Amino acid sequence: MQGEMEDKCGIVGIHCPDESKNVASFVYYCLYALQHRGQESAGIATYNPEKGLNYYCGMGLITDVFKDYEIQNLQGSMAIGHVRYSTTGQSRLENSQPFVTDFDDGFIAMAHNGDIVNSEELRNELINEGYEFKSDTDSEVICYMLKKEHCDNGKDIIDSIESVSKKLVGSYALTILINGELYGVRDPMGIKPLAVAQRDDEFILASETVAFDVINAKFIRDIKPGEVVFFKDNEIKSHMLEITKDCKLSHCMFEYVYFARPDSTIDGVNVYESRMNIGRQLHELYPIDADVVIPVPDSSIPAAIGYSRASGIPYGEGLIKNRYVGRTFIMPTQEERELAVRLKLNPIKDAIKGKRIILIDDSIVRGTTSKKLLDLVKEAEPAEIHFLVGCPPVISPCFYGVAMATKKELIAANYSIEEIQEQLEIDTLGYITIEALIEAIGMPKDNLCLGCINEEYPTEIPDGLEAETYYKP
Repeated sequence: MQGEMEDKCGIVGIHCPDESKNVASFVYYCLYALQHRGQESAGIATYNPEKGLNYYCGMGLITDVFKDYEIQNLQGSMAIGHVRYSTTGQSRLENSQPFVTDFDDGFIAMAHNGDIVNSEELRNELINEGYEFKSDTDSEVICYMLKKEHCDNGKDIIDSIESVSKKLVGSYALTILINGELYGVRDPMGIKPLAVAQRDDEFILASETVAFDVINAKFIRDIKPGEVVFFKDNEIKSHMLEITKDCKLSHCMFEYVYFARPDSTIDGVNVYESRMNIGRQLHELYPIDADVVIPVPDSSIPAAIGYSRASGIPYGEGLIKNRYVGRTFIMPTQEERELAVRLKLNPIKDAIKGKRIILIDDSIVRGTTSKKLLDLVKEAEPAEIHFLVGCPPVISPCFYGVAMATKKELIAANYSIEEIQEQLEIDTLGYITIEALIEAIGMPKDNLCLGCINEEYPTEIPDGLEAETYYKP
């Protein structure tokens, strides 16, 4: 459900062998295409042989952070970029990325998407060794671990990444700029996406393929789980992390349900088609007689189209989203909080009044947003409301970079489907099943992370780690 959960970040990296070129503007456009993955802060770091490292970070959307003069000052043919939503670490400038740390003969700049579940233990080890942290994120922990292996222990970059990977538990996709060399790293389970493309003599790394489309780069392939890539002699060089052989694939199913843009393809699966399939599966599970199928915009639109085509029931827009409304601040009164919901979504009364509607949403997490949404819909006086959900009941928190809720806040962890339906006061509440979701995605169950819907996590979760430790705005 939009507003109830967020992914952590979007990352980009560009390698251009022509040192006379400046690529910051192309990183900007790629980040613009990935803005849905994070709206709290944005940053770009570039490398120029003469001027060295340049970087700039700020709070807000990419368009708020970067103006023409900031882009022009970021000179260099190698660059990485980041848009952030906070899960581990608070929403403040010190936690914006890329993170940068220097050492005797250079620097490390790093952008990270994911979450490290043992970051607190690793942080304490670094603090005991004299490292001082400027942020409270796990991303800075990884950055300092690389610095320690490369600088203090004298290892080359690949060996440094190898050593660090053996200590990390969790999810990570990284773009790393070290003294003018660009590296991309994907965790051995492939929880977070990362892909590579080419445009002329430039190689581009990004979280989603939509970033390549916007700059007219040609998609080459997904980075393999556990793969480190770098670029030399106009070729992609690859190194597989040793620990990969002991890890099972665990692609995040929420990429296909909610997070990724529908015009992306991740690990060979087209996101739009998977969401259309979700709608078809919902029709097989719940063949309801109704007048119109209505999506909760925007991520549920393909699923609603899929249901409509499978059922023959007309597809219609019944909710209009105000796309110029960003994150609303905390409202002090109930009246103002309800007004904030109305700013984002408004029902088309003539499209709903007196009709039996099938309303399709991507997920229900806490249930609070769904309740407010349905209250709005009821004001338009539909004859019936059949609420179908494209994700199975979320019964457990995510520890790998999805900020959703604590277990006590998850409505499906505390109430049965019948009880939730009663709370929402609707005619039907139907969730897709885990089996139907897997079929819709078209990927083997063993290749997916389903921890939040079946409590089978791909890694051990450290004792005492609770979702309460994650920042929620």
